[in-house]
Amino acid sequence: MPETTESARVVAVAAGVEQTDQAAAVRDGRHQALEVLIGKWINEGHTIGTAEIPAAAILTSDVYEWAPGGFFVLHSAFGRIGETAVGGVEMIGVHEDAYRSTFYDSFGNVHHSRLEIDGDVLRWTGERTRSTVTLTDGGRTQVVRHEASPDGVNWAPSMDVILHKVA
Repeated sequence: MPETTESARVVAVAAGVEQTDQAAAVRDGRHQALEVLIGKWINEGHTIGTAEIPAAAILTSDVYEWAPGGFFVLHSAFGRIGETAVGGVEMIGVHEDAYRSTFYDSFGNVHHSRLEIDGDVLRWTGERTRSTVTLTDGGRTQVVRHEASPDGVNWAPSMDVILHKVA
């Protein structure tokens, strides 16, 4: 009987059991760096008003938790911007030298971003939105500046929020 390095195991849940010589995925420091997000947060702040659009208060609840297996972070958010109910679900995972984030909002939009972590600063950058998070208070507070761009070149502040970890 010929020797083989392949084994039958689950490689991808949607595929079931298959023969593979692919190395099993292993969590590393890049995954552990996402731990700063894990928890329940209360998000308070405001949109940045313009000459045409007044500022609106923001109050949301955000929960970041590990998805089964510990390779991805699941972020669910719900609350209000002004009088409008808002929410969404985000998945964050390791991608090359940074992270990939996909956010599905309560209006049917899908937002893709690159997330970079540099010490106590996290930066999400998408085509038309970006945000910079500064962690303070031993990681229990996130001070966030959101920006938006109509063309991906010219950026303007869109929201300022502070998240406080409550659990």
